[in-house]
Amino acid sequence: MAELAPVTVAAPLDAGLLERDEALAVLEEALAASREGCGRLVFVSGDAGIGKSALVREFCRRAGARLLWGACDGLHTPRPLGPFVDMGAAFAANKPHLVLTALLDELQAADDTIVVLEDLHWADEATLDVLGLLGRRVGQLRVVVVATYRSDELARTHPLRIVLGDLTSAPAVQRVRLAPLSVDAVAGLAEPYGVDGADLYAKTAGNPFFVTEALASGSLAIPPTVRDAVLARVTRLGEKARELLDAAAVVPHRTELWLLEALAGDRIVALDECLASGILQAEWQIVAFRHELARLVVEESIDPHRRSTLHRAALAALRDPPTGSRDLARLAHHAEAAGDGAAVLELAPAAGEQAAELGAHREAAAQFGRALRFARSLPATERAALLERRSYECYLTDQQADAIGALEEAVECYRAIGDVTNEGLGFCSLSFRRWCAGDTDGAERAATEAVALLSQLPPGVELARAYAVASSLAMNLEKAEPALALGKQAVELAEAVGDQRALVAALNHTGTTALLVGRTDEGLRDLERSIALAKAAGLEADVGRGYIHLGWAASRTRNWQLIDRLGEGIEYCSERGLELWRLYLVANRARAELDQGRWTEAAESASYVLRQPSQAPLLRVLVLTVLAVVRARRGDPDPWSPMEEARAISAGKADLQHLASVALAGAELAWLAGRTDEVAEATESVLALANERGAAWIVGELAFWRWRAGIDKACPQGAAEPFALHLSGNAASAAKEWARLGCPYEAALALADTDEDQPMRRSLEQLHALGARPAAESVARRLRERGAGGIARGPRASTRSNPAGLTDRELDVLALVADGLQNAEIADRLFLSRRTVDHHVSAILRKLGARTRGQATAEANRLGLTSAT
Repeated sequence: MAELAPVTVAAPLDAGLLERDEALAVLEEALAASREGCGRLVFVSGDAGIGKSALVREFCRRAGARLLWGACDGLHTPRPLGPFVDMGAAFAANKPHLVLTALLDELQAADDTIVVLEDLHWADEATLDVLGLLGRRVGQLRVVVVATYRSDELARTHPLRIVLGDLTSAPAVQRVRLAPLSVDAVAGLAEPYGVDGADLYAKTAGNPFFVTEALASGSLAIPPTVRDAVLARVTRLGEKARELLDAAAVVPHRTELWLLEALAGDRIVALDECLASGILQAEWQIVAFRHELARLVVEESIDPHRRSTLHRAALAALRDPPTGSRDLARLAHHAEAAGDGAAVLELAPAAGEQAAELGAHREAAAQFGRALRFARSLPATERAALLERRSYECYLTDQQADAIGALEEAVECYRAIGDVTNEGLGFCSLSFRRWCAGDTDGAERAATEAVALLSQLPPGVELARAYAVASSLAMNLEKAEPALALGKQAVELAEAVGDQRALVAALNHTGTTALLVGRTDEGLRDLERSIALAKAAGLEADVGRGYIHLGWAASRTRNWQLIDRLGEGIEYCSERGLELWRLYLVANRARAELDQGRWTEAAESASYVLRQPSQAPLLRVLVLTVLAVVRARRGDPDPWSPMEEARAISAGKADLQHLASVALAGAELAWLAGRTDEVAEATESVLALANERGAAWIVGELAFWRWRAGIDKACPQGAAEPFALHLSGNAASAAKEWARLGCPYEAALALADTDEDQPMRRSLEQLHALGARPAAESVARRLRERGAGGIARGPRASTRSNPAGLTDRELDVLALVADGLQNAEIADRLFLSRRTVDHHVSAILRKLGARTRGQATAEANRLGLTSAT
């Protein structure tokens, strides 16, 4: 037996094996066939950095077989037979047929062998000759040959293509093409780092090496490792090819051939060389970098003067394209990069308005920001107008700090020139912005300033808007009387002066307030009118606010007829790029799903919102508390982490919207955990505020948990009816009312308090059906204490002692795999990261000796691991 070169199989990088289950299964099936005497040659291909080496090393680590490992080198003149020389002196012959003979002798003398040939895109012709010969004989050997190559570095005339073509019909040859990571996988990797997964995916195209290095660098700058890897490939090109890359690099995303020729001139002849290198790729009349990070590396490496010259040339060419209309966004980009301030001020605002019209509000905000970087010399009114436009677009896209900063600067501009009207209107908008950012005091100051300034003017549009803003603030603080009174003033003045914007806003506020205090017909009339008028006037953000407030009032009062409108609102906001509005609607839906007993859906909705890069404190509080309550009611792990985060966000707030959901969730978690001494502190101040505001549903629910904890015995005045019935000792009627409203958990708790065996048994059945394990255990315990027999224990957890040695969490994951869920869905269901689920699934397959998810399910069923869940 030949002496083998030592091989160290390294642990894979986190990104290296994500979404590689199918590829591993192919390799493991090939290994199984080789052990039956039917060898295999498996070509593993993909772009540089795609994870070929990580995949092969993980396969070898799992296999436990003997390894012969060799690699080709990226030298200008490759080592003859380099990979075989790596495997040992016995293969270092100078003729391919002699190397093949030695290799065949070695493989026939021993079973269970894996031969790895890495980086065949750099292979010499002698190595490829051996590979071609081996591929036609491998089927008679007990061996798996794994050959890797970079598909992005194979020119049309590369000699490896001849080998691949010759082996196309060989029965023992298989191919595995590794795809980039999906958007979901990149988002899962990015989540622990607080990085925008979609942005990272756009820059890396899902390449695992780029993704991992970008995250590991801990910086938004291009990691040195990525820069070195890209520039190493660039330096191997000729001078004209490098200059052509420079021209392509200054054009983001893609370059039309006509534009590339305009920028590069006669260097266009080097295009084939750039394509063969794998740095560029072509499709029809478009050329693009294979990875955005590579483009950024090349662009940064260009001499600043040459870079500016190229951008000026691109600006000139794109002003007069040979076909189609001018692309304002591209023109603005090249104008800024060329340092042409006049062109930026001409093009960027127009590009911003165009983006806003198309519903691309984040892009619109960026274009107005671009214009402002060159706007210092503009007159104050023009600069203020740009600041207001940027503020509004930032507001729509939940960039609240930028929205507030831009608007405060605009107000200062108007104040400096004595423009009271626009200063007052600026404070109107500023009140909205500050409220959305959780700055209640700042919102009140802005609203007061707006009314004070605009009251100096004759009654008109401006004052109507000031009243509408003051009404909005009162509505958000749940001060019903001033909200309705100010709203009425705004409605009357807006109708008198014919201002649709103020009328739409005021009707929203009066309608929402009326719904919250139980005046349903009146509230629905005003709110529906507000939405209809806003749609007719094209006031998209006001339409979105209307839907949000329908959801708020409906989830507060358990009016599921209104909740049915949320889907309509989500669709409307999605189509128009109203991202923050859409997330609020999803949060309202999560609360409704919780109260309707649809806890899995509630957790999924809440988790979805939490994965988004939202800055709105209230939005986060709403979904964190839903998630905490779902976990507590089901007895899932760690309900307190989201609870404590919600408390931290709401600390110092003075409004029920921020405080009530935290108090209610905290009280319920404390009761379920048997920590009733914490209920008083969690609820006392919020109950007083709810009483002061006349918030019947909050008063009732807080009083209910205080009654449960033994703090208060009397039913407070003004409590919503189902709570009032329960607290007054009429639990049976409360159960009927909760059932009528469609709230099964609350109905079950009421049935349990009837102190009669039959209703308590129905309560237990209902709690089991909901998966409410802690409450069900409490009811079952009380029934047993009463001497009742035949008490169902409910679903049992899978046995924790199992022949496969799976951990508790692996059993949980296995059950969902068996249900057909994909890893992203399992992550949401179990509140885990996608990366963690990927690791669990890999471990399950390994422990069960399965290659696929279907095989794992079948083996789990055979072992009885999924029969008791």
